[in-house]
Amino acid sequence: MIRKILLASAGAMALAGSAFAADLPSRAPPPVYVPPPPPPAWTGFYVGINAGYEWAASKSVTTEGAPIFANPAFPLGSSSIASALAIVGTTNLPVNQNGFIGGGQAGYNYQFASSWVVGLEADFQGVATSNNTSHGFSVIGVPNFPAESYTAGVSDNKKVDYLGTVRGRFGFLFTPTLLVFGDGGLAYGGINSSSSFIASESLGPATYPTVGGFGGISNTKVGWTAGGGVEWLFLPNWSAKVEYLYYDLGTASSNLLLTQTNLAFAGAPWGTAGVHTSTRFNGNVVRVGLNYHFNWGAPAPVVAKY
Repeated sequence: MIRKILLASAGAMALAGSAFAADLPSRAPPPVYVPPPPPPAWTGFYVGINAGYEWAASKSVTTEGAPIFANPAFPLGSSSIASALAIVGTTNLPVNQNGFIGGGQAGYNYQFASSWVVGLEADFQGVATSNNTSHGFSVIGVPNFPAESYTAGVSDNKKVDYLGTVRGRFGFLFTPTLLVFGDGGLAYGGINSSSSFIASESLGPATYPTVGGFGGISNTKVGWTAGGGVEWLFLPNWSAKVEYLYYDLGTASSNLLLTQTNLAFAGAPWGTAGVHTSTRFNGNVVRVGLNYHFNWGAPAPVVAKY
């Protein structure tokens, strides 16, 4: 009998303890840190610097002369002089324009589908050119007057003072940190081109003073560019690149006059030739660059909430 009473009491106390425990406040487990997926390392704005080498693709400077005036007082001699000056003004010289190039760039990349990157980049560089002048010499006979001739010299100059581009970029990530890309878009540059002539008639300056002429152009030209390269993200915010670009700014032209005067006729014009100069500004750029990536778009860590 006593044993039954003790067992009943123990059961009642166990039920009471369970009911009391159920009434106590419960404590939630601590928040669980959920790591985000790896952020797109290439997405975001960047700025950088570059340096390299530039050389011309089209080297020739072409001048074309044409007789435009002969003095009617001596039509045969004057037209012959004008024709000779036109030949003096017809040349084609190579100008080996080349030099160092350096400046800066800024752009934006967007990484998508894990391994693809698109972007837009603008850059501006100064060009320190050398070997940008060529000289030529010739002896030109005077038509209809075999005993007379012109000894002539020409100097041609061409250079690009600065070069800028705005390019779209499209690339593939061979590894998460190695981008191979192609790019293309607008190019612009400050160009200079000039031609100068000096010519002496064999009869001498007492009758025919030395002829000289100069013409040139200095302007900003707009064209296109295309190229490609490799970029390596060697630190979370830093990348280095090697890049090639071809650019084409089109053709620039200018005009000048070569006029022979005759002191025996009070210095009257005795024959004039017009000279048209043209040259194409296109070339190649190989450069290295260093970029700093701001990574403003990288997501923050996620903490689960309960």
